[in-house]
Amino acid sequence: MAKILVAEDERDIRDLIAFTLQFAGYTVVTANNGEEGLALARQEVPDLILSDVRMPKMTGYEMCRQIKAEPRTAHVPVVFLSAKGQDQEVQSGLAAGATEYLLKPFAPDQLLAKVAEILAKGSQP
Repeated sequence: MAKILVAEDERDIRDLIAFTLQFAGYTVVTANNGEEGLALARQEVPDLILSDVRMPKMTGYEMCRQIKAEPRTAHVPVVFLSAKGQDQEVQSGLAAGATEYLLKPFAPDQLLAKVAEILAKGSQP
């Protein structure tokens, strides 16, 4: 099953996302901030990264830019999860290299459907 990195500084949200993904059969690795997320992305090379935008030590945008700049991790899709849904925020996320931008709050089944859709696209020739 696919390995998913969750970078989220709010523990309750991080735990809920991790539980939802694990219950669906995914392997989950979690990070408390962008800096830790970048280190884990380099170490684990996950199949997908779900990241908050505003985190301590490094924003999700900066983490995404660095992941996309490295040949070993450039192929990994990044999905931003944020309560900030203004058009400029979404455009900034996509400009940083994100595949998708999901607004919080979201339903667990909505998250799982989006994750499955993105992973299916990644496995197509």
